[in-house]
Amino acid sequence: MKPTENLNKIVRGADALSLGISIVVAILIGVGLGIWLKKLTGSTTIFIICVIFGILAAILNVYKSFKMLQNSLKELEDDPKYKNYKFDDEDDE
Repeated sequence: MKPTENLNKIVRGADALSLGISIVVAILIGVGLGIWLKKLTGSTTIFIICVIFGILAAILNVYKSFKMLQNSLKELEDDPKYKNYKFDDEDDE
């Protein structure tokens, strides 16, 4: 195995890990902010709203990551190295 193949696997793994971490962090920030505001105001509604915002932020992180991946794949479509490859979406059953 070439060193670049190992590095490529590590980079892909780190990218997937960073997406998972960003999801968890967004939700934890929403929960933490909600707990703090609940203690400050005594309102459970504010806690629920903060948790919902945390979950929505996590979903937004996934969407942004998906769009970034989609754009990088579109750049590969125009690459001359991959010009001869055709995408076949028909089932072979």
